[in-house]
Amino acid sequence: MSAVWVVTDSWTMTRRELAHWARQPVQIVVGLIFPVMLLLMFGYLMGGGRGVEGDYIDYLVPGMFALTMAFGLEATMIAVTQDLGKGVIDRFRAMPMSTSAVLVGRSVADMLQSALGLLVMVGVGYAIGWRWHDGATAALGAVGLLLLLRFAMLWIGIYLAMVAGKPELVQAVQILIWPIGFLSNAFATPGSMPGWLGTVVEWNPMSATATATRDLFGYPGSAGGSWASEHAGLLAVGWPVLLLVVFFPLAVRRFGRLSR
Repeated sequence: MSAVWVVTDSWTMTRRELAHWARQPVQIVVGLIFPVMLLLMFGYLMGGGRGVEGDYIDYLVPGMFALTMAFGLEATMIAVTQDLGKGVIDRFRAMPMSTSAVLVGRSVADMLQSALGLLVMVGVGYAIGWRWHDGATAALGAVGLLLLLRFAMLWIGIYLAMVAGKPELVQAVQILIWPIGFLSNAFATPGSMPGWLGTVVEWNPMSATATATRDLFGYPGSAGGSWASEHAGLLAVGWPVLLLVVFFPLAVRRFGRLSR
């Protein structure tokens, strides 16, 4: 099987997912609006900024960027389970096409949607007064870390979707992902929390990405005194890579065993 064949088939599957966007625009719009609503709610209605030095918006917005990388996985998971339930994936597997193209196409479409969502969040952040302070190169590095986290979360979602197998079970699985987001430093500093909870929060993969992006965006005083906060950049790369090493082969293996 040539690399050209794999790329061509993967692009075909990506176009299939993008065509779903055109037929279901409301779902895309809702997915974009939800994190914006959370940002505005925490920024203006609930934004006490516990333990935060300086402007809370400068602290909150990068944290919301990181949290947004966990949003929208439910739609991806439901799409995978629907294809399984309707026998679509079985038909694809019976066709003369790269078997990996289905998962690659799904992941590319998800990453495009995630990049669009991140762009919307950046625009809203600018509208409410957030700015980056360390130049375009550092800002692009922060965006890269955010999308790397999303890519890792995506493959967790794809694997769990194939384990769940049915759309009605996705919501139960999705609930397991939410604590990862809210047990992070997206909204408050670990130092303002009880000791044990602050330690858990500091080692959360999402907290590592949030802290590293705050550093790259030039927010002062974003790191604490712990090893995890002082090496957030290392963890912001290490955690997603570790998750990919675990869940990417699990997802590929699970996909290969379908209908056997």
